[in-house]
Amino acid sequence: MKKYYVTGNTAKGLVNYISSNLQNIKQTVILKHPSDSLKTSLIQQVIDSYQSNYEIEVLLSALSSKYLDGVIIREKSLAVICDRVAKNNKIPNAVEIDCSLFTKNKPAINTELKEKIIHYTEKAYKNFRTGLSIHDDLEAIYINEMDFDRANELAQEFIQRIMKNQEKQNRKSTTYHRLFGTNTADGVVNEVPHITERMKKVYYIKGRAGTGKSTFMRKVVKSCKEYGFDIEVYHCSFDPGSMDMVLVPELEFCMFDSTDPHEFFPTREGEEIIDLYEEAVKPGTDEKYEEQITKVHNHYKSFMKQGVKELKKAGEYREKYESQFIFTEEDKNAIVECINQQVIQ
Repeated sequence: MKKYYVTGNTAKGLVNYISSNLQNIKQTVILKHPSDSLKTSLIQQVIDSYQSNYEIEVLLSALSSKYLDGVIIREKSLAVICDRVAKNNKIPNAVEIDCSLFTKNKPAINTELKEKIIHYTEKAYKNFRTGLSIHDDLEAIYINEMDFDRANELAQEFIQRIMKNQEKQNRKSTTYHRLFGTNTADGVVNEVPHITERMKKVYYIKGRAGTGKSTFMRKVVKSCKEYGFDIEVYHCSFDPGSMDMVLVPELEFCMFDSTDPHEFFPTREGEEIIDLYEEAVKPGTDEKYEEQITKVHNHYKSFMKQGVKELKKAGEYREKYESQFIFTEEDKNAIVECINQQVIQ
Protein backbone atom coordinates (compact mmCIF):
# COMPACT_ATOMS: atom_id res chain seq x y z
CA MET A 1 0.00 0.00 0.00
CA LYS A 2 1.22 3.47 -0.93
CA LYS A 3 0.07 6.59 0.89
CA TYR A 4 0.53 10.17 -0.24
CA TYR A 5 -1.30 13.47 -0.75
CA VAL A 6 -2.63 15.00 -3.97
CA THR A 7 -3.95 18.12 -2.20
CA GLY A 8 -2.15 20.47 0.14
CA ASN A 9 -2.66 23.65 2.16
CA THR A 10 0.20 25.92 1.08
CA ALA A 11 1.38 29.51 0.82
CA LYS A 12 -0.12 29.46 -2.68
CA GLY A 13 -3.48 28.33 -1.30
CA LEU A 14 -4.94 24.90 -1.96
CA VAL A 15 -2.95 22.90 -4.52
CA ASN A 16 -4.43 19.89 -6.28
CA TYR A 17 -2.43 17.31 -8.26
CA ILE A 18 -5.19 14.74 -8.82
CA SER A 19 -5.09 14.98 -12.63
CA SER A 20 -1.39 14.11 -12.72
CA ASN A 21 -2.02 10.94 -10.73
CA LEU A 22 -4.92 9.81 -12.91
CA GLN A 23 -2.73 9.56 -16.00
CA ASN A 24 -3.53 6.33 -17.89
CA ILE A 25 -6.41 5.51 -15.51
CA LYS A 26 -9.31 4.30 -17.65
CA GLN A 27 -12.11 4.60 -15.12
CA THR A 28 -12.66 7.10 -12.32
CA VAL A 29 -15.58 7.04 -9.90
CA ILE A 30 -16.41 10.39 -8.33
CA LEU A 31 -18.37 10.24 -5.07
CA LYS A 32 -20.69 13.24 -4.76
CA HIS A 33 -22.02 14.21 -1.32
CA PRO A 34 -21.68 17.19 1.06
CA SER A 35 -20.29 14.89 3.81
CA ASP A 36 -16.59 14.08 3.65
CA SER A 37 -17.12 11.55 6.45
CA LEU A 38 -19.48 9.52 4.25
CA LYS A 39 -17.16 9.65 1.24
CA THR A 40 -14.20 8.65 3.41
CA SER A 41 -16.13 5.67 4.76
CA LEU A 42 -16.96 4.54 1.23
CA ILE A 43 -13.37 4.95 0.04
CA GLN A 44 -12.20 2.90 3.01
CA GLN A 45 -14.61 0.12 2.04
CA VAL A 46 -13.13 0.08 -1.46
CA ILE A 47 -9.64 -0.11 0.06
CA ASP A 48 -10.67 -2.99 2.33
CA SER A 49 -12.12 -4.88 -0.64
CA TYR A 50 -9.05 -4.64 -2.85
CA GLN A 51 -5.93 -4.29 -0.72
CA SER A 52 -5.38 -8.02 -0.25
CA ASN A 53 -5.13 -8.65 -4.02
CA TYR A 54 -3.90 -5.36 -5.48
CA GLU A 55 -1.36 -2.64 -4.91
CA ILE A 56 -3.40 0.21 -3.45
CA GLU A 57 -2.56 3.92 -3.58
CA VAL A 58 -4.34 5.74 -0.75
CA LEU A 59 -4.86 9.46 -1.27
CA LEU A 60 -4.63 11.05 2.17
CA SER A 61 -6.55 14.23 2.91
CA ALA A 62 -5.24 17.72 3.62
CA LEU A 63 -8.32 18.24 5.82
CA SER A 64 -7.12 15.92 8.60
CA SER A 65 -6.30 12.29 9.33
CA LYS A 66 -10.04 11.59 9.71
CA TYR A 67 -10.60 11.91 5.99
CA LEU A 68 -9.43 10.41 2.69
CA ASP A 69 -9.35 11.99 -0.77
CA GLY A 70 -9.54 8.73 -2.71
CA VAL A 71 -7.91 5.50 -3.77
CA ILE A 72 -6.17 4.42 -6.99
CA ILE A 73 -5.82 0.80 -8.12
CA ARG A 74 -3.50 0.97 -11.13
CA GLU A 75 -3.63 -2.75 -11.90
CA LYS A 76 -7.36 -2.32 -12.52
CA SER A 77 -6.90 1.13 -14.06
CA LEU A 78 -9.45 2.36 -11.53
CA ALA A 79 -9.76 5.32 -9.17
CA VAL A 80 -12.42 6.25 -6.63
CA ILE A 81 -12.19 9.86 -5.48
CA CYS A 82 -14.35 12.42 -3.67
CA ASP A 83 -16.00 15.28 -5.54
CA ARG A 84 -14.06 17.87 -3.51
CA VAL A 85 -10.83 16.67 -5.15
CA ALA A 86 -12.38 16.26 -8.61
CA LYS A 87 -13.68 19.84 -8.57
CA ASN A 88 -12.22 22.11 -11.28
CA ASN A 89 -10.32 19.21 -12.85
CA LYS A 90 -10.98 17.66 -16.22
CA ILE A 91 -11.12 13.94 -15.54
CA PRO A 92 -11.68 11.68 -18.55
CA ASN A 93 -13.79 8.51 -18.30
CA ALA A 94 -15.33 9.67 -15.02
CA VAL A 95 -18.61 8.41 -13.59
CA GLU A 96 -20.24 10.45 -10.84
CA ILE A 97 -22.35 8.76 -8.18
CA ASP A 98 -24.70 11.02 -6.24
CA CYS A 99 -24.55 9.37 -2.82
CA SER A 100 -27.48 11.43 -1.50
CA LEU A 101 -29.77 9.29 -3.64
CA PHE A 102 -28.99 6.38 -1.34
CA THR A 103 -29.16 8.11 2.05
CA LYS A 104 -32.44 8.47 3.94
CA ASN A 105 -31.23 11.40 6.06
CA LYS A 106 -31.11 14.61 4.02
CA PRO A 107 -30.55 17.54 6.41
CA ALA A 108 -30.76 21.18 5.46
CA ILE A 109 -27.14 22.28 5.07
CA ASN A 110 -25.90 24.78 7.65
CA THR A 111 -24.29 27.35 5.35
CA GLU A 112 -22.96 29.38 8.28
CA LEU A 113 -20.73 26.48 9.33
CA LYS A 114 -19.51 26.10 5.75
CA GLU A 115 -18.66 29.80 5.64
CA LYS A 116 -16.70 29.50 8.89
CA ILE A 117 -14.64 26.65 7.44
CA ILE A 118 -13.82 28.74 4.37
CA HIS A 119 -13.06 31.83 6.49
CA TYR A 120 -10.51 30.15 8.74
CA THR A 121 -8.94 28.21 5.87
CA GLU A 122 -8.39 31.46 3.97
CA LYS A 123 -6.88 33.03 7.11
CA ALA A 124 -4.45 30.10 7.23
CA TYR A 125 -3.44 30.68 3.60
CA LYS A 126 -2.86 34.38 4.31
CA ASN A 127 -0.52 33.50 7.19
CA PHE A 128 1.34 30.97 5.02
CA ARG A 129 1.76 33.59 2.26
CA THR A 130 3.20 36.08 4.73
CA GLY A 131 5.51 33.41 6.13
CA LEU A 132 6.79 32.60 2.65
CA SER A 133 7.57 36.25 1.88
CA ILE A 134 9.60 36.46 5.10
CA HIS A 135 11.30 33.14 4.30
CA ASP A 136 12.62 34.74 1.10
CA ASP A 137 14.78 36.99 3.29
CA LEU A 138 16.30 33.89 4.87
CA GLU A 139 17.10 32.46 1.44
CA ALA A 140 18.81 35.70 0.41
CA ILE A 141 21.36 35.34 3.22
CA TYR A 142 22.56 31.96 2.00
CA ILE A 143 22.29 32.72 -1.72
CA ASN A 144 24.86 35.49 -1.24
CA GLU A 145 27.29 32.99 0.33
CA MET A 146 26.61 30.16 -2.15
CA ASP A 147 29.12 28.60 -4.55
CA PHE A 148 26.77 27.75 -7.41
CA ASP A 149 29.50 26.22 -9.56
CA ARG A 150 30.24 23.71 -6.81
CA ALA A 151 26.52 22.98 -6.41
CA ASN A 152 26.28 22.26 -10.15
CA GLU A 153 29.30 19.96 -9.92
CA LEU A 154 27.66 18.03 -7.08
CA ALA A 155 24.49 17.58 -9.12
CA GLN A 156 26.40 16.33 -12.16
CA GLU A 157 28.49 13.94 -10.05
CA PHE A 158 25.33 12.53 -8.49
CA ILE A 159 23.60 12.11 -11.85
CA GLN A 160 26.61 10.27 -13.26
CA ARG A 161 26.59 7.97 -10.25
CA ILE A 162 22.91 6.99 -10.43
CA MET A 163 22.89 6.72 -14.24
CA LYS A 164 26.03 4.61 -14.45
CA ASN A 165 25.40 1.55 -16.66
CA GLN A 166 21.80 2.65 -17.29
CA GLU A 167 20.43 2.52 -20.83
CA LYS A 168 17.92 5.00 -22.20
CA GLN A 169 14.41 3.58 -22.28
CA ASN A 170 12.59 3.45 -25.60
CA ARG A 171 9.54 5.25 -24.23
CA LYS A 172 8.36 8.58 -22.89
CA SER A 173 8.79 9.31 -19.19
CA THR A 174 5.68 9.83 -17.04
CA THR A 175 5.84 12.23 -14.11
CA TYR A 176 3.41 12.06 -11.18
CA HIS A 177 3.09 15.20 -9.04
CA ARG A 178 2.28 14.70 -5.34
CA LEU A 179 3.03 15.81 -1.79
CA PHE A 180 4.46 13.63 0.98
CA GLY A 181 2.86 15.82 3.63
CA THR A 182 1.08 19.09 4.25
CA ASN A 183 -0.42 21.47 6.79
CA THR A 184 -3.66 20.10 8.25
CA ALA A 185 -6.08 20.59 11.14
CA ASP A 186 -3.91 18.00 12.95
CA GLY A 187 -0.77 20.08 12.44
CA VAL A 188 2.14 19.58 10.02
CA VAL A 189 2.18 15.94 8.87
CA ASN A 190 4.25 13.83 6.50
CA GLU A 191 4.59 10.26 5.20
CA VAL A 192 8.34 10.33 4.52
CA PRO A 193 9.25 7.10 6.39
CA HIS A 194 6.40 5.22 4.69
CA ILE A 195 7.34 6.43 1.21
CA THR A 196 11.08 5.84 1.53
CA GLU A 197 10.98 2.41 3.20
CA ARG A 198 10.69 0.53 -0.11
CA MET A 199 13.68 2.18 -1.73
CA LYS A 200 17.10 0.53 -1.77
CA LYS A 201 18.85 3.90 -1.97
CA VAL A 202 17.69 6.95 -0.04
CA TYR A 203 19.52 10.27 -0.21
CA TYR A 204 18.92 12.79 2.57
CA ILE A 205 19.47 16.27 1.10
CA LYS A 206 20.63 18.62 3.83
CA GLY A 207 21.20 22.36 3.57
CA ARG A 208 19.67 25.71 4.41
CA ALA A 209 17.06 27.91 2.76
CA GLY A 210 18.33 28.99 -0.65
CA THR A 211 21.20 26.48 -0.85
CA GLY A 212 19.84 24.76 -3.96
CA LYS A 213 18.16 21.61 -2.62
CA SER A 214 15.19 21.95 -4.98
CA THR A 215 17.44 22.95 -7.89
CA PHE A 216 19.61 19.87 -7.26
CA MET A 217 16.52 17.66 -7.49
CA ARG A 218 15.28 19.39 -10.65
CA LYS A 219 18.52 18.49 -12.40
CA VAL A 220 18.06 14.86 -11.38
CA VAL A 221 14.47 14.90 -12.66
CA LYS A 222 15.59 16.32 -16.00
CA SER A 223 18.16 13.55 -16.44
CA CYS A 224 15.71 10.79 -15.46
CA LYS A 225 13.20 12.14 -17.97
CA GLU A 226 15.81 12.09 -20.70
CA TYR A 227 16.44 8.42 -19.92
CA GLY A 228 12.72 7.64 -20.08
CA PHE A 229 12.21 6.66 -16.43
CA ASP A 230 8.90 7.34 -14.67
CA ILE A 231 9.25 9.84 -11.83
CA GLU A 232 7.34 10.75 -8.71
CA VAL A 233 7.82 14.42 -7.82
CA TYR A 234 6.71 15.48 -4.35
CA HIS A 235 6.20 19.22 -4.01
CA CYS A 236 6.89 21.40 -0.98
CA SER A 237 3.74 21.92 1.10
CA PHE A 238 4.99 25.39 2.07
CA ASP A 239 6.03 26.60 -1.38
CA PRO A 240 4.64 24.17 -4.00
CA GLY A 241 6.90 25.71 -6.63
CA SER A 242 9.77 23.87 -4.94
CA MET A 243 10.48 20.14 -4.90
CA ASP A 244 10.83 18.26 -1.64
CA MET A 245 11.29 14.73 -2.96
CA VAL A 246 12.09 12.83 -6.14
CA LEU A 247 11.45 9.10 -6.36
CA VAL A 248 12.34 6.86 -9.33
CA PRO A 249 10.78 3.40 -8.82
CA GLU A 250 12.70 1.67 -11.64
CA LEU A 251 16.03 2.80 -10.20
CA GLU A 252 14.85 2.03 -6.65
CA PHE A 253 16.03 5.34 -5.26
CA CYS A 254 14.64 8.53 -3.84
CA MET A 255 16.08 11.78 -2.58
CA PHE A 256 14.35 14.31 -0.36
CA ASP A 257 14.76 17.59 1.45
CA SER A 258 15.63 16.34 4.91
CA THR A 259 15.34 19.61 6.81
CA ASP A 260 12.79 21.04 9.25
CA PRO A 261 9.84 20.32 9.44
CA HIS A 262 10.62 16.93 7.87
CA GLU A 263 14.16 16.28 9.07
CA PHE A 264 15.35 12.67 9.22
CA PHE A 265 18.69 10.87 9.32
CA PRO A 266 19.94 7.60 7.80
CA THR A 267 19.09 4.49 9.81
CA ARG A 268 19.91 1.62 7.44
CA GLU A 269 22.28 0.47 4.72
CA GLY A 270 21.75 2.23 1.42
CA GLU A 271 20.96 5.60 2.98
CA GLU A 272 23.31 8.58 2.91
CA ILE A 273 23.44 12.34 3.42
CA ILE A 274 24.23 14.93 0.76
CA ASP A 275 24.87 18.20 2.59
CA LEU A 276 24.76 21.22 0.27
CA TYR A 277 25.55 23.63 3.09
CA GLU A 278 28.77 21.81 3.91
CA GLU A 279 29.72 21.37 0.25
CA ALA A 280 28.68 24.62 -1.42
CA VAL A 281 28.23 27.40 1.16
CA LYS A 282 31.05 29.58 2.47
CA PRO A 283 32.23 28.15 5.83
CA GLY A 284 31.09 30.12 8.86
CA THR A 285 27.93 31.52 7.21
CA ASP A 286 25.66 30.30 10.02
CA GLU A 287 27.88 31.94 12.61
CA LYS A 288 28.40 35.15 10.62
CA TYR A 289 24.67 35.84 10.27
CA GLU A 290 23.48 34.02 13.39
CA GLU A 291 21.49 36.91 14.87
CA GLN A 292 19.83 37.82 11.58
CA ILE A 293 19.07 34.18 10.72
CA THR A 294 17.49 33.54 14.11
CA LYS A 295 15.33 36.66 13.85
CA VAL A 296 14.05 35.89 10.34
CA HIS A 297 13.57 32.20 11.12
CA ASN A 298 11.48 32.90 14.21
CA HIS A 299 9.46 35.56 12.37
CA TYR A 300 8.43 33.32 9.47
CA LYS A 301 7.82 30.37 11.80
CA SER A 302 5.38 32.48 13.84
CA PHE A 303 3.18 32.92 10.76
CA MET A 304 3.39 29.24 9.88
CA LYS A 305 2.29 28.29 13.40
CA GLN A 306 -0.57 30.77 13.27
CA GLY A 307 -1.62 29.36 9.90
CA VAL A 308 -1.84 25.87 11.37
CA LYS A 309 -3.89 27.25 14.28
CA GLU A 310 -6.36 28.67 11.76
CA LEU A 311 -6.60 25.29 10.03
CA LYS A 312 -7.35 23.73 13.41
CA LYS A 313 -10.22 26.20 13.88
CA ALA A 314 -11.49 25.33 10.41
CA GLY A 315 -11.28 21.67 11.41
CA GLU A 316 -13.36 22.28 14.53
CA TYR A 317 -16.12 23.85 12.44
CA ARG A 318 -15.84 20.99 9.96
CA GLU A 319 -16.56 18.52 12.75
CA LYS A 320 -19.71 20.48 13.63
CA TYR A 321 -20.65 20.57 9.95
CA GLU A 322 -20.15 16.82 9.57
CA SER A 323 -22.31 16.12 12.64
CA GLN A 324 -25.35 17.20 10.60
CA PHE A 325 -25.17 14.05 8.54
CA ILE A 326 -26.41 10.66 9.65
CA PHE A 327 -25.94 7.61 7.46
CA THR A 328 -26.48 3.96 8.24
CA GLU A 329 -24.61 0.81 7.25
CA GLU A 330 -27.56 0.07 4.98
CA ASP A 331 -27.04 3.41 3.22
CA LYS A 332 -23.32 2.77 2.74
CA ASN A 333 -23.82 -0.81 1.54
CA ALA A 334 -26.32 0.38 -1.06
CA ILE A 335 -23.77 2.88 -2.44
CA VAL A 336 -20.95 0.31 -2.47
CA GLU A 337 -23.24 -2.14 -4.26
CA CYS A 338 -23.93 0.53 -6.87
CA ILE A 339 -20.20 1.08 -7.34
CA ASN A 340 -19.53 -2.66 -7.68
CA GLN A 341 -22.44 -3.50 -9.98
CA GLN A 342 -22.57 -0.48 -12.24
CA VAL A 343 -19.05 0.87 -12.35
CA ILE A 344 -16.26 -1.52 -11.39
CA GLN A 345 -15.77 -4.13 -14.09
